[in-house]
Amino acid sequence: MASFEVNFTSYTLKRDVEITVVIPSMTILEVFEDDAEKKQSSHIRGEKYPVLYLLHGYANNRRSWLNYTSVMRYAEERRIALVTLSAENSSYSKIGQNDFKSFVAHELPEFVSSMFPISERPEDTYIAGLSMGGSGTVVTAFTDPERFCAMGVLSPGLRVITERILQRPVEEGEDVEYLLDEYDPFRLAAKVAKEGKKFPKIYLACGCKDKNYPIDVRFREYLKELGADVTWDEAPEYAHEWPFWDMEIKKFLDFIPRTDYYAGLEKTGV
Repeated sequence: MASFEVNFTSYTLKRDVEITVVIPSMTILEVFEDDAEKKQSSHIRGEKYPVLYLLHGYANNRRSWLNYTSVMRYAEERRIALVTLSAENSSYSKIGQNDFKSFVAHELPEFVSSMFPISERPEDTYIAGLSMGGSGTVVTAFTDPERFCAMGVLSPGLRVITERILQRPVEEGEDVEYLLDEYDPFRLAAKVAKEGKKFPKIYLACGCKDKNYPIDVRFREYLKELGADVTWDEAPEYAHEWPFWDMEIKKFLDFIPRTDYYAGLEKTGV
């Protein structure tokens, strides 16, 4: 993979931000194969790559997924680009000027697709996250479900944003019910169904020893009642931990439907 550490000025967040973009690239094995067949090696690719936006959990940052899992290798083998960002402890919501909800949903895809060989097609666009990033994935994808083909929701803290809204002091003129409609995962799911929009394909997973397990199971059943296409996975021996998320992100990458140029063109080698 070719990994880029990118700093740019965000018009949504009104400050500089840092993201990591990972693009499939040639492996050493491919270089030698090209030499053996007397081909001319090139970094030019005629087709854009599908992309997975990865959301980190509480107290993590844009490097956490890359440091604690093998997602770069999994994506390289499947020819999928990765984009990560540092969203602080925002729950991917709007806090003052830090509107991470809009940044992730709109500005980030706009920026990376204009700067890198990354597809803008909804059918090539996926989003996934763990813990806080899992609930952020739900909020982002269900707010504009037609932008994403598939979503991976791993051990989500589904009540984190709702609890933050309900527990903090209400500001003058603030509409709490409006905020709950904007961020509560159950309300957002109901809104998608009520408006007749199509849910992205959903991969939902949680370890059986995870404290989020009961509400995640309840969310799974609620989504099925609404007619969403949900694939569920659980593991009795896992809690809220990286070994589980490493295992599940690989399963998610195999789960997503592919219609892009690179579909089925998996590669191996170092």
